[in-house]
Amino acid sequence: MGSPAVDISWPSSLIESFDRPFDIQIEEGNSSTAVNFVDDTKPSSFNHHNIPKPPPLPRKSLNQGLANRCSIPKETKDIWDKLFREGYGANVHIIVEDGSIVTAHHCVLSVASPVLRNLLQQSKVKNGVRYIRIPGVPYDALHAFIRFLYSSCYEEEEMKKFVLHLLVLSHSYVVPSLKRLCEHILERGWLTNENVIDVLQLARSCDAPRLALICQRMVVRDFKCISRTEAWKVMKRANPSLEQELLESVVEADSRKQDRLKKVEEKKVYLQLHEAMEALLHICRDGCRTIGPRDKVLKGSQLPCGFQACKGLETLIRHFSSCKTRVPGGCMHCKRMWQLLELHSRMCNEPENCKVPLCRHFKVKMQQQSKKDEAKWKLLVSKVIAAKNAQKLFSSQRSSF
Repeated sequence: MGSPAVDISWPSSLIESFDRPFDIQIEEGNSSTAVNFVDDTKPSSFNHHNIPKPPPLPRKSLNQGLANRCSIPKETKDIWDKLFREGYGANVHIIVEDGSIVTAHHCVLSVASPVLRNLLQQSKVKNGVRYIRIPGVPYDALHAFIRFLYSSCYEEEEMKKFVLHLLVLSHSYVVPSLKRLCEHILERGWLTNENVIDVLQLARSCDAPRLALICQRMVVRDFKCISRTEAWKVMKRANPSLEQELLESVVEADSRKQDRLKKVEEKKVYLQLHEAMEALLHICRDGCRTIGPRDKVLKGSQLPCGFQACKGLETLIRHFSSCKTRVPGGCMHCKRMWQLLELHSRMCNEPENCKVPLCRHFKVKMQQQSKKDEAKWKLLVSKVIAAKNAQKLFSSQRSSF
């Protein structure tokens, strides 16, 4: 919500009564306890020779965390990897789409994957060898998959090349460790504008919600580029519901972005109003270089003022003191000055001792305003005060670091 604009209508008698200039002078120009046991060999008044030494201090269990950790020696992995590569005693043949065969062991596959165990139980046995088919997967991808079941070993290049195939295999045959590895690789720099749509659809099919969310955020962030890719066009024809969902996400994200920018701009306006109130009080009470109350001696050559709004407010006051119109609806600069004076009056807690012009007058005028105008002014005052408090909190947090 933007800053409430309050149009102030003034009786002609009031304008005439305040046609004189303000009474403002303007010049031109972690702690731990350690216990040490010392073997005192010096003679003592007491005989402690028969007292045994105390036991050592209790130590933290060396086995802590072993239940959650398992360190497999490299030699053990090498043995399992060698067993797979050499196929010693293999009794399972896995046939791929091009007729190639990957040999394996029934017991290893049954333990590694419950889905493969069911397939093997239903497979036919010929000469002591079980045969199963896994179509739709290249030989090298299936070879890397079965090797991972044996030793959790893989070649980095193969993993990057067949990561999508391995993601599907790990999901289809319930191999969580390989699935997590594939998701990690896809999330860490593998996604591009060209493949993110395909990966998004695959992630949804393979129940990988985190990967799907990352893909969706990437689509929202680079929508213009991604919507021109061939993958988007194919998805648009094959899965229009997904296209509609992504478009809604883009619109929602853009709306949230606009709301954030709008709130940032509003906070800037309220903070500027707060600074203007501080500068107005500073000018009317203490004086600032070439402008201030008549009972103050001004020093035009003093150091620059610490109030950033002083310079702009000084220009506004000079215009207001010399403007011939000075009607709230006739001169925009004068209208702004009238509103600043009324805003100050609404925020001032000491109107009887306040040196800002018209402060007490506006306190009386508040009682004659309509409820609608009063609500707008109260909202504006609350926003300015909130911006002031937020600025103080931010400044205190920065000073603490």
